[in-house]
Amino acid sequence: AVPRAVLRLAALLLVVGAGIALIPVVARIPAALRDRLVRAWCRTIVRSAGVRVRTTGAAPPTGGLLLVANHVSWLDIPLLAAVRPARMLAKAEIRRWPVAGALTASSGALFIERDRLRALPRTVGLIARSLRGGGAVAVFPEGSTWCGRAQGRFRGAAFQAALDAGAAVQPVRLRY
Repeated sequence: AVPRAVLRLAALLLVVGAGIALIPVVARIPAALRDRLVRAWCRTIVRSAGVRVRTTGAAPPTGGLLLVANHVSWLDIPLLAAVRPARMLAKAEIRRWPVAGALTASSGALFIERDRLRALPRTVGLIARSLRGGGAVAVFPEGSTWCGRAQGRFRGAAFQAALDAGAAVQPVRLRY
């Protein structure tokens, strides 16, 4: 199992590195093609990690959509994007992380300042605007990763944005 794990890690690093290097090029191409490329890149990331994507239930509708999922791992983000590209709602601290901060910001993510309640209406407004414009926004309303059976309390701000925008909400359960 060790040689396979090393190969998977090397492939994963290569795919992620290539994607990061191509960000300036991909940012300049039309949105429809960019979405297809991002989806293919995310499918490759997930596959490189040894995860096979299986979806059950109704396909996510087109147009403004709030994707609401449980949060198990960092891999959840490319996994969701492999099925339906969406802007992620991320905690503001991620902006300061090396590599991940720049990658998250360049993806068009929306950031939430969780310790500043006064900033919440602005964030809800940004989410609602994106949904009204026909975009998809993916959120982890528990606000943290939860491996196993433990679960956190849902925070409702993103749901308010969907109500304000009249957008559909697609529940997603991620399981590895």
